[in-house]
Amino acid sequence: MNKLLEIGLVGAILGLSLLPAAQAADPKPEDVAQYRQSVYTIIGWNFKPIGAMVKGEVPFDAAAVARHAQYVEMMSKAAPEGFAKGSGPDAVKKTEAKPEIWTKASEFDTKMKDFQQEAAKLSEVAKGGDEKAIKAQFGKTAETCKACHKEFRKD
Repeated sequence: MNKLLEIGLVGAILGLSLLPAAQAADPKPEDVAQYRQSVYTIIGWNFKPIGAMVKGEVPFDAAAVARHAQYVEMMSKAAPEGFAKGSGPDAVKKTEAKPEIWTKASEFDTKMKDFQQEAAKLSEVAKGGDEKAIKAQFGKTAETCKACHKEFRKD
């Protein structure tokens, strides 16, 4: 069931940015930015409920955390495609991405990999259902988000 859900979610994301075959090799900057924003919308959609449970704002539900963490991990793998050259603020008006993503690409790539690794760990820890371990790993994953946002995202 999880594989079917995963395939369906990935299909939905890809469907958001389908381009004619002639444009697929060279998507418009606006299409790349839309893809990027869609991926991060899904990440936020799934990260926020975990945060609410970790903070005690809503009752802890281990199964829900595991499901949401799986989506965060999956989208962390999809995110890098949304940062193609030429899709930054110089080409796209509606973006929170800073130019440093492209001028400091190596640093950005490192931060993205950190997020991907911590998101994968969160997904794995969440499968175990241990609330204390989930809280600790959620904090580590959130730190990777903050580290990247601080340098590479406009407030």
